[in-house]
Amino acid sequence: MSDSKELTALCNAVDRSFLSDRLPNPYTIKDAEDWLCRVSQNEAFSGIYRAIIADEKVVGSISVEQKEDVYRIDGEIGFMLHGDYCNKGIMTEVVRQMCTIAFRDLPIERITANIFQPNTASMQVLSKNGFVHEATLRNAVIKNNEIYKLCIFGLTKQNK
Repeated sequence: MSDSKELTALCNAVDRSFLSDRLPNPYTIKDAEDWLCRVSQNEAFSGIYRAIIADEKVVGSISVEQKEDVYRIDGEIGFMLHGDYCNKGIMTEVVRQMCTIAFRDLPIERITANIFQPNTASMQVLSKNGFVHEATLRNAVIKNNEIYKLCIFGLTKQNK
């Protein structure tokens, strides 16, 4: 809970162009506290959640959340990074470390990433980490009244 103020500041500062609408806007202290409560309940049980720290402050976040039902051997990865820290190789290294942790600590066989088609930076991060572009779904997502293709990337435990 001690990270709630930093998390709130981060979530209100990041570029939301390619983030899920699951992230409230504006992001409040209560939103941060609710998220951190969920994280504490699910950590290492059905998800792995990490803050990204640089210059002694929270500059991003990353998670792998195990899916449910027949999809339970799959975990979905999501990440965000403050713009001041982009293009420095930080996210590539964080994704590498996170995939190692998720495959070790969760009962999953693959990790899936769903990326809006214009988000080439995230696609490059995933490709550098061995993720394969497996499919593109046409007219699959809407963000800020724009309809995008959804690119699905996957990494299997055997190919890590």
